[in-house]
Amino acid sequence: MNRKTAGLDEDLYDYMVRTTVRDDDILCRLREETLQTGGWSAMQIAPDQGQFMALLARLAGARQALEVGVFTGYSSLCVARALGEGGSLVALDVSEEWTSIARRYWAEAGVAERIDLRLAPAVESLERLVAEGRAGSFDIAFIDADKENYDTYYERALVLVRQGGLILIDNVLWGGAVIDDSDQSADTRAIRAINEKVGADDRVDMAMVPTGDGLTIARKR
Repeated sequence: MNRKTAGLDEDLYDYMVRTTVRDDDILCRLREETLQTGGWSAMQIAPDQGQFMALLARLAGARQALEVGVFTGYSSLCVARALGEGGSLVALDVSEEWTSIARRYWAEAGVAERIDLRLAPAVESLERLVAEGRAGSFDIAFIDADKENYDTYYERALVLVRQGGLILIDNVLWGGAVIDDSDQSADTRAIRAINEKVGADDRVDMAMVPTGDGLTIARKR
């Protein structure tokens, strides 16, 4: 019996991507353009994670999706493509610069009309969605923004997602910093706190999977 998840070195990861990731030209070019942003490119999810999230959206029969943190739009594109007929995604971010890249690729992929991009601090946008009567209306939510507000984003997502809906939380392994006691930065402490909170939260069923930088999947009970 295996007692832990297999580690992936570069060769094994490349094999997994080569044999299972169903890539296309638009996704490849978006990744390449994002790579040109330098160190910022680390904010983009991996291609296998994008495909995994799209599969989760399809398994959930998602039509209404929510994303907190867009960057250059790779995750938005993956999820928007996976939504059922008449589906829509509300995408929250604060950067006109990064999301201008996203808009171009969304348009090229034919999903721009599915995506409602709202440029404002995410906490404000989430409160506005609640005020608009969107509580319990989303099938899936993805949280991948400033880490210090993860707890707030999670709590709002619990209000906005329907019973049985999914909340995905990114960067939960934080490059291994979560187990480095010498790292007491605000971001690292916020990640540790949300991990412990969701792990013990009886409002959800959950699992943490080691894809990308760690992804928690929580199903609202």
